[in-house]
Amino acid sequence: MRVVVNLCRPVALVVAFAVAVWGLLVSEPMAQTQDFTALARIDMRESQIRDQRRGIVVDLALSQGVPYRVFTLYDPARLVMDFREIDWAGVSAEALLAKGRARDVRFGVYRPGWSRMVIDLAGPMVVEQAGLRVDQETGQARLKVALGPASDEEFKRLSGAPIDPNWDLPDPTGVGRDAGARFGQGPLIVVLDAGHGGIDPGAERSGVVEKDLMLTFAREIRETLLRAGGVEVVMTRDEDVFVALERRIAIAHSVGAHVLISLHADVLAEGQGQANGAIIHTLSEAASDAASEKLAERHDRADILAGVDLRGADDVVAGVLLDLARQETQPRSDRLAQNLVEAMRAAGGPMNNKPRRSGGFSVLKAADIASVLIEVGFMSSPRDLKNLRNPEWRASMADGIRDALQIWAVEDAALSDLVRQ
Repeated sequence: MRVVVNLCRPVALVVAFAVAVWGLLVSEPMAQTQDFTALARIDMRESQIRDQRRGIVVDLALSQGVPYRVFTLYDPARLVMDFREIDWAGVSAEALLAKGRARDVRFGVYRPGWSRMVIDLAGPMVVEQAGLRVDQETGQARLKVALGPASDEEFKRLSGAPIDPNWDLPDPTGVGRDAGARFGQGPLIVVLDAGHGGIDPGAERSGVVEKDLMLTFAREIRETLLRAGGVEVVMTRDEDVFVALERRIAIAHSVGAHVLISLHADVLAEGQGQANGAIIHTLSEAASDAASEKLAERHDRADILAGVDLRGADDVVAGVLLDLARQETQPRSDRLAQNLVEAMRAAGGPMNNKPRRSGGFSVLKAADIASVLIEVGFMSSPRDLKNLRNPEWRASMADGIRDALQIWAVEDAALSDLVRQ
């Protein structure tokens, strides 16, 4: 079976085409050996991203047919391909990509059950043809997507993620709870945000990957808080999946969080100086220093690298929400940050020589939730990396975070009573 579609309006038709193809795949008889319960795999010997005439072609040989969707994004120009989850074992970006009009490629888990490939384009291009062919004997499939040149105006007009409110936002469960309320009746609701995940690995050093390390640490903190009692803990992710910045904040709102703590362990590139020890970041429109500005840019860039459509986001978060955050929530976040500095230092640290900093971190832009970003350490520092890999050291830091939250909750409740009076 072979289905090929020539496209005039790429985004809408590519998504509809993917659904139609999947319907054909499941309705026609397949080989007895085909196993749709297993993840599809990519045959690297038959797959490549290469230049073709004035555009590029993405040619993927798959072990089985999968539903997919394709769209483009601009600023910067990217092709995004989503699939039912794929086993990426053995797939190499270097072998897959023949450098040319396709500048770079990234791939990985995007959300539970789905994978994503993001291809950086040298300039504006539109999807001209998309085709999925399945061999009825073997069940193997071939997916080809061809892109051709376009004007800037045409590219912007045809680009954009398909409208699907369930794709990047959580299910609307718990929305009726008192989001961001001060701690008082009931448990303290803490959202732990393990940085990066899935297609976005974060920093890497000496075989240690930030997304894995922070997920492990978030789980350890959760256990420490639950043993202490009086706390409800929600994770923005509890597995190796990508979570968009907007979704992280939406999760905190949906559960009525009192506190959001985002966990990171970055690497400073050569020329950016030396850094070690933990830093607690809070939100500010202007960064407290050049290092914080660079970190905020790098953390926010994760969404771009993972193929998230950020058009219009600045209008939402940089205006009204920042103003609201300054008025009431920001002082609460500042008190939490100071408590974290003192408690983590008492637990053994080490803390950075300037442990309190601020910057425009998008994950901290929830207007009604006390939010901090903890740079637990820097993997570019041998001492910090050794600590980060040590379960006993992480346990002491989890204890410090627990102590800071307990102190902050009491203070916040007391201050809330004063405000009501």
